[in-house]
Amino acid sequence: MKISTKGRYAVRLMVDLAQNDNGGNISLKDIAKRQNLSLKYLEQIITVLTRAGYVISTRGSNGGYRLTHKPEYYTVGMILRLTEGSLAPVSCLDGDVNTCERRENCGTLFIWEELYKAICGVVDNITIADIINKSADNYII
Repeated sequence: MKISTKGRYAVRLMVDLAQNDNGGNISLKDIAKRQNLSLKYLEQIITVLTRAGYVISTRGSNGGYRLTHKPEYYTVGMILRLTEGSLAPVSCLDGDVNTCERRENCGTLFIWEELYKAICGVVDNITIADIINKSADNYII
């Protein structure tokens, strides 16, 4: 599994919103500058985040964006599933129920299930707040 730039940038965008929250709105232009990312690409990503209710958008001279909830609310898994879709390593694990006709006799299914559990165990247990706390150790997001 490979996370696209869309997923990675969405996480960076959410972290930037949280880190720079001063109670007001944050312009996408400022985020693009701080993160050294394309404004046009961030516009596409912020639309997805806004539609999902993760971010509030305000228009006007003091317009911009801010998180809907506290950084502790958002997990990396939430953001990646929104931008990437399923995080399952194989298609038979994409849905809630494995409907593959080979599931009963698949000798490798347990590998993909364990890998999927491991992926979810990581991304569903790291929040935006965790990233900010970790980045306080001089990491660049």
